[in-house]
Amino acid sequence: MNYSKLREEPLKTAVFKDFFSNYDYTQLGNIDFVIGVNCGEGSDTIDNVEISMRRPRNSEISKSRNIDKEQAAHFKSILWAEAKQGKSHDIFESFVQLILTIGKEKTFEKYLPPKYIGAFDAEKFAFIEYHSIQEIFYQNDFNWNVAPSNHETKEFKQLHALCERQLAENSILFKYVNNSKELQEFIKLNFKSVESDSVKISVTKNNFVFVFQKWCESVKDSIAVDWEKAQKSGIIPADFFLADLLSSENESLKENLFVVLKKTKYELAKRIDDMGFLTSMSVGFLDNQRDHRNFWAVYERPPKSEYWDYIIGRRDLLVPQDIRERKGSFFTPKIWVEKSQEYLADVLGENWQDEYYIWDCCAGTGNLLNGLTNYRNVWASTLDKADVDVMIDRVNNGWNMFENHIFQFDFLNDDFDKLPEELRKIVNDEEKRKKLVIYINPPYAEAGSGMGKTKAKVSIENRTYKKYKNLIGKASNEIFAQFFIRIYKEISGCILGEFSKLKIIQSPNFCDFRNNFNIKLEKMFCVPAWTFDNVKGQFPIGFFVWNTKNTKQFQQISADVFNQIGDFIQKKDFCSHYDKVINDWLRNHFDKCSEPVGIMHNNKNDFQHNSQVCITSDDNKDHTTLITEKNLIPMCIYLAVRHCIEATWLNDRDQFLYPNDGWKTDLEFQSDCLAFTLFHGQNRISSEHGENHWIPFTEQEIGCKKAFKTHFMSDFIAGKIKENGEDVQGSLFEIETDKFSGKMVFSEEAQAVFDAGRELWKYYHSQKNANPDASFYDIRKYFQGETNGRMNASSEDEKYTALIQDLRAKMKVLAAKIAEKVYKYEFLK
Repeated sequence: MNYSKLREEPLKTAVFKDFFSNYDYTQLGNIDFVIGVNCGEGSDTIDNVEISMRRPRNSEISKSRNIDKEQAAHFKSILWAEAKQGKSHDIFESFVQLILTIGKEKTFEKYLPPKYIGAFDAEKFAFIEYHSIQEIFYQNDFNWNVAPSNHETKEFKQLHALCERQLAENSILFKYVNNSKELQEFIKLNFKSVESDSVKISVTKNNFVFVFQKWCESVKDSIAVDWEKAQKSGIIPADFFLADLLSSENESLKENLFVVLKKTKYELAKRIDDMGFLTSMSVGFLDNQRDHRNFWAVYERPPKSEYWDYIIGRRDLLVPQDIRERKGSFFTPKIWVEKSQEYLADVLGENWQDEYYIWDCCAGTGNLLNGLTNYRNVWASTLDKADVDVMIDRVNNGWNMFENHIFQFDFLNDDFDKLPEELRKIVNDEEKRKKLVIYINPPYAEAGSGMGKTKAKVSIENRTYKKYKNLIGKASNEIFAQFFIRIYKEISGCILGEFSKLKIIQSPNFCDFRNNFNIKLEKMFCVPAWTFDNVKGQFPIGFFVWNTKNTKQFQQISADVFNQIGDFIQKKDFCSHYDKVINDWLRNHFDKCSEPVGIMHNNKNDFQHNSQVCITSDDNKDHTTLITEKNLIPMCIYLAVRHCIEATWLNDRDQFLYPNDGWKTDLEFQSDCLAFTLFHGQNRISSEHGENHWIPFTEQEIGCKKAFKTHFMSDFIAGKIKENGEDVQGSLFEIETDKFSGKMVFSEEAQAVFDAGRELWKYYHSQKNANPDASFYDIRKYFQGETNGRMNASSEDEKYTALIQDLRAKMKVLAAKIAEKVYKYEFLK
């Protein structure tokens, strides 16, 4: 079994022969190592067409063609795997590449998912159960349209970070040299042969989402339901599917489901009027149940009882995406549930669960309450009756929660008189409220521009919004802010333990909220948002422990930061004590009267919008201002401050602020920012859109044989730009003329950047077709080229590559120097 010298195809052949020869092989899209069993009747042919599901007889596995849906109906996958030649591959990266391939092609929607996915090379083979990673494919905001083989994309790195913990904890690794017998035994025990498979396809935690999708295609439209009207009242196809799946002989085995199957009809758990049903309490079929019978003739039901709790608990994977987005609902990962309970114990004491009452007032299916030990003190409420039914079903399947502590309640509309008696007494008693913990992960739905009418309706049309909108201002457009203000105003004295975006402590739109939410923040931690299902973007989510009985307006806290796998990585200070932001400062330097030399594209004041901050030669009139000889330095400071510190998920919502006056007399800081702007990638000045005023050198310095159309920048640096006989820089910054010579003096770090840039310009002008007025952007585009209107990331010209890498290295040093002043002058805190 020395595979080290084999290329990928011979390697797959050898591994197949040594370990999987009792099974069938095929290809599904770009997943080219698929092991399974052919469940067809009698032979490997369908409609007289030989398919590639076979045991290869040649020395090499032939390149399999994809099987179609009809053929796939007779093939049961056990393994989808990624193969790599050689021994040096990171097995986790191979898994991520496979996951990207599956997600990009949505293989799980076309073919029955396998029990395992795998990754192997010439040294090792690893497996992980499909159900461990399946929810990754249902992220709403992830860009799957990238090349899976490119391990340098941000999507690959994001997915690697998201999967790393699951892979580390749940994957099984075998090395051929030491573990070949163990690998053979593992396959023998866990890969079911065709003889042991039932005629029908089993529904498991690996494939129940796939089966639901097929059910929607085959059965849904045959049910006598107006689905659009039903969905508005909280009834979704998943409820009918669960009624079908958890049944025997067409009778649901669970009476407390939201919908139950009774032979030839479905019965609803509550009366619903004007829903498009044939009757008010039951629903029949439009085709005498033909499609229903045909579908369940293929799939086995009910599934094994060991899967029931998992399938019901992950009902959220069956909820249509538009509903999940409108409600802002998502599933709190177990790792952060456990971490949040640790922090509550740190604040409230080791015995907090015995000494405090706990109410999750937006519980969903109750996963935030997992791991608690004293359920006598725990209540769970949720807006949707279907979620109440799921929680009650979990109780009937072993969850220790008390059924009478689970109830339907609309927290943003209902009166507390509707609460269960024991909980109502706690809420209404000032002393008992001090022992109440509101423990929640509230919805993130937001009303606003571009969010759609549905979201606006969900966010705004409730009693809490109308009651408190004038008090908390723009924050009232956020569902979670509405929860918090009602808790603060109407359940005062309680402890609030909550997950939310950091807007609550950072956003300018939450200033009014913070002014009226005067309670003490005891402790917090923050984690990457992408670790939560149905949460968009690269930003932090925090868990906050607020003590509403202590009046103290939030100003600053040092928070613990954890990475995507739960490892502590650092402390980070968050603050909100500021009056003005950086764009307020920038307005002081607007100049609409002078001749422009460029256009500044400015945007909102946080790191989240830094990618939109750039300078160009053209003006799209969207968040732009003119750059002139009078405001050149402030504009360069603005760009340098925004880009000298890398934007990350952790600082994504940090606000750039109105600085103190220290920058005004720091000439070195000003010249550093000018140098940084001249050679930064967000300098998109192009001679294609008019005169290029941003060449920092003379023709002689860079060996250009033709005269430039303008020498503005080199003249400005040399102090030759005058207005009314005064240096522009001196008059702008109110610097006394005897302290300013006119000519700019650059620091050692800035001079190194100029030296590297000069070599790049020289090399460009050694080209035969060089444009004398080329900008930094033009030079980069010349060597790197474009694809579909976007500049390529690299160049095939080795000398250019070396020069641009040297320049970027010098820019990093300069950026670090500027970053120190960013904090010194309080552009950031």
